[in-house]
Amino acid sequence: MTTKRRGLGFLFIFTAFTTCGNVEQTVVKSLGNSTFTGSGYHSLGIIYGVFSFSNLLAPTVVKVIGAKVCMFLSGLLYSGYIAVFIIPSTWSFYLTSVLIGIGAALLWTAQGEFLVENSEASTINRNTGMFWALLQCSMLFGNLYIYLDWNGKTDISESSRRNIFLFLLVASVLGALSFLVLRKSHNEEEMLSEEEGQSLLSARTMYKSRANSALQDAKSEFKTILQLLKTKTILLLSPCMAYSGLELAFYSGVYGTCIGATTHFGEAAKGLIGISGIVVGAGEIVGGGLFGLLCKNSRFRRTSVVFLGMVVHFIASYLIFLNIPADAPIVLETTTQQTPYLNPSVSIALLCSFLLGLGDSCFNTQLYSILGHIYAEESTPAFAIFKFIQSVSAAVAFFYSGYLMLMWQLLLMVILGFTGTLCFFVVERMQDFFVDSQEY
Repeated sequence: MTTKRRGLGFLFIFTAFTTCGNVEQTVVKSLGNSTFTGSGYHSLGIIYGVFSFSNLLAPTVVKVIGAKVCMFLSGLLYSGYIAVFIIPSTWSFYLTSVLIGIGAALLWTAQGEFLVENSEASTINRNTGMFWALLQCSMLFGNLYIYLDWNGKTDISESSRRNIFLFLLVASVLGALSFLVLRKSHNEEEMLSEEEGQSLLSARTMYKSRANSALQDAKSEFKTILQLLKTKTILLLSPCMAYSGLELAFYSGVYGTCIGATTHFGEAAKGLIGISGIVVGAGEIVGGGLFGLLCKNSRFRRTSVVFLGMVVHFIASYLIFLNIPADAPIVLETTTQQTPYLNPSVSIALLCSFLLGLGDSCFNTQLYSILGHIYAEESTPAFAIFKFIQSVSAAVAFFYSGYLMLMWQLLLMVILGFTGTLCFFVVERMQDFFVDSQEY
């Protein structure tokens, strides 16, 4: 039940944020406000850049104020970012980009702790898959709104933009409020029971003692992060984590912009951004359900799923290279000027959207699974490292996305995806060897 409630909270918040990220660059390009000079790519790059370094401090904050409160406050920061698009200004656009980066670090670190504390070795794959599927449902509803509102339009009106982001703001606020009904984690319950036994102490002294204790634990967690960063397992998993960041940036912010800028799609182009987001979400849901709910906790299946993810993404990259104009990510005021190798096909474009979502779920569910399996006793720092590496990679990808032609972006993803998959296989083999040696 805890997994479902947490998943529903993320569903509402990321209905707002993923839809926003999918259309952000397109919306920014359409603004008729001459005083607004922001870039959607740069904003997303700032978010993931701040997110990456905030992840190093996030475990400290989670320990001090608790995972439940962290998730609620983070949800409010997400809502503030969405609200900026109703009446956009450059300074508030970039300020909230910084704030949401901090909030995202708290949110994901707290949910990682919740995941492990409410799972066992036999249920972590199931819970990971269930949470991932609920999270990725967020790509359906907001993007459906985008399709219904933008289909057949070449320009995005001010009233259309405001209506869309008011809808997304309400969804985000509901998600933040839903975290308040989560039950407390086991650690927080133990803390509270200890405090009840100190009823003779003043409330101020009691909470000060709790904060000091939490800070000491957090310092220990930070030292653990530094220690884990030096381990062979984390170093080997780093290319796979980094690849998940590159493809996150591509499917969540770049590919939709490419489709919307493709001249050959005509008046359907803007509406196809929404359909593409829905199909990416469908791929994520299928992957999360198939590889999380149906697979048992098996190392063989983890390597098989990651290999499938690599193959699926390679196929998607090749088809996108053939189907989408090379200048699609970088055009600003106009649509694409170059002609791709194939006559652009809506069917192929949407097939690639599905493959991007399916492959992403392959990598992410198995990374969460292997980290939860190997670092069950050090879950908070392990998940913080994962999000740090992933978000640094995503930030870099967003900053180069407005300058690099599509073919070079795809080539970078193929190279890093292949390297990351090989390294993942090595880690699984190391785990097999460790288990075998314990049996003798």
